[in-house]
Amino acid sequence: MKKIFFTLFLAVFISANGTAQEKLTWHTDMNKAFDIATKENKTLLLFFTGSDWCGWCIRLQKEVLKTPDFEKWAKDKVVLVELDFPRRTPQDNNLKIQNYQMQKMFNVNGYPTVFFAKPEKTAEGKKNLNTLGRTGYVRGGPEKWLEVANNIVANN
Repeated sequence: MKKIFFTLFLAVFISANGTAQEKLTWHTDMNKAFDIATKENKTLLLFFTGSDWCGWCIRLQKEVLKTPDFEKWAKDKVVLVELDFPRRTPQDNNLKIQNYQMQKMFNVNGYPTVFFAKPEKTAEGKKNLNTLGRTGYVRGGPEKWLEVANNIVANN
């Protein structure tokens, strides 16, 4: 009986943890993220990061972006895009080019930087990103960071 209970408990625990991690998708392809955000009428959250070297980026992920509070907030409000500038981790050349173009377009010169932008297609079919605001690391955990994010997204 104990074995059955333990096995059942373990299966439920693994299932619950697995689904929690599957809920958020961080896109790396801007075109795909743009199309999803347009279709779902959501704001883009553009996370400029140095994932394998930037201490503040790692801290922002740990304290905010990988928390249940952020997950709950993000799933209905934004389409997540990671624009990574790693130093040690190999990266596809097309992804590097895209990320540097986005960095230049948004004039990002420090990490972490998080931009919120509303996607828009023009009558000619061109893609535009209307910037709503930006933030970075905010002390105080998910509550304080989400307070800043909500103020930015509310201006939409």
